[in-house]
Amino acid sequence: MSDQISFEPPRGMRDFYPEDMTWRNKVFDAFRAAGAAAGFEPYDACVVESYDLLARKAGEEVGDQIYHFFDKSDRHIALRAEMTPTLARMVAQRQGSLPFPIKWTTIAQCFRYERMTKGRKREHYQWNLDIVGEESVLAEVEVLGAACDALRRMGLSDADFKVHVSNRALLSELLAASGIPAERHAQVFLALDKRGKMPDAEIAAMLKDGGVDDAGVAKTFEILNLKSLDELPDGPAKASLQELFRLADIAGFGKCLEFDISVIRGLSYYTGIVFECFDAKREFRAIFGGGRYDNLLTTIGGSPATAVGLGFGDVVVTELLKARLGADAAAPKKGVYVGWMFPEQRDAALALAAKLRAAGEDVNLALRKAKPKQFFARAGASSCAKAVFLGPDDVAAGTAKMKDLATREEVSIGL
Repeated sequence: MSDQISFEPPRGMRDFYPEDMTWRNKVFDAFRAAGAAAGFEPYDACVVESYDLLARKAGEEVGDQIYHFFDKSDRHIALRAEMTPTLARMVAQRQGSLPFPIKWTTIAQCFRYERMTKGRKREHYQWNLDIVGEESVLAEVEVLGAACDALRRMGLSDADFKVHVSNRALLSELLAASGIPAERHAQVFLALDKRGKMPDAEIAAMLKDGGVDDAGVAKTFEILNLKSLDELPDGPAKASLQELFRLADIAGFGKCLEFDISVIRGLSYYTGIVFECFDAKREFRAIFGGGRYDNLLTTIGGSPATAVGLGFGDVVVTELLKARLGADAAAPKKGVYVGWMFPEQRDAALALAAKLRAAGEDVNLALRKAKPKQFFARAGASSCAKAVFLGPDDVAAGTAKMKDLATREEVSIGL
């Protein structure tokens, strides 16, 4: 066994150095501001859950992807792979006293052991927005509106992304009309959710393995080629999508949405409208996704309650921001860098830093003496917008120069 310890984080996990934190803060700040602007209440929970809770979501691969273990009391516990089961548990715990409908939001660190690809890690942060107890499509509008608002707050325009929207109930209606029985629909959804990730021939093979005959496979792909709501028969599922688009126009983000019947969402608990957001050029994985789920609370033993939820990870959107906005767009420079030439000026520098901080400025106080050239090189490379350097003459005069590091303009300030 080697005594050498690797300085790399465990595979699939991440360290966040200060330059990484500027991007993370940019994303998280937009998450929190958009959630608050739309009236979502923040909540949080433990990062570990009982394995039984997370494994109850049947019909997907997540059971094999959970980081799980037995604790010292032989309890089977796991790191959460997503936040929705935890939300369901918390809501079920107080279901008799919560003032429904509720609008909750959180930024949760999640862990999932799976094959890593571009935009997918084994650890990530995910912004969750959920509305529980509201049947109208206004719930979808509020969730999607907040997500689009967050992207705009990050500096993206509506031309940079598109939210693809469908309805699983609509697809079920079309499959049933094509002769594919309802008991086969879950398998069909699981197979179709792989489209774009594997060739259609493999999708067809998955459908056949799920009990769909050749005619049903052909009809399924024919359905997926439908491009417009106008091509679809009238019914409640179609009407709900039409209402979603109408309300989104009123709310100011209608142009961000488009109908896309191929949006499935592989998670088995989705029951109605579903959506996924992609960058306009489709260079990255999905930015966020979600939909309506009506049965999750009953699955874990709660009372029936309809809900709409959205999960928005930090990995893909950070890659997109770097590509679209450039490496220097993570955070605007602000605050003042204060330095000093000789030990005799250190106390004056500390007093000035305290004065500026009391006035509301962010101040980075140099911890060591420096020559002017050295100090201003360090200040220019920092996150500060301005700098003050104190020498003997400044302290003697009781004034100093505050320099704008971008324009090089100087103004006198009193010490």
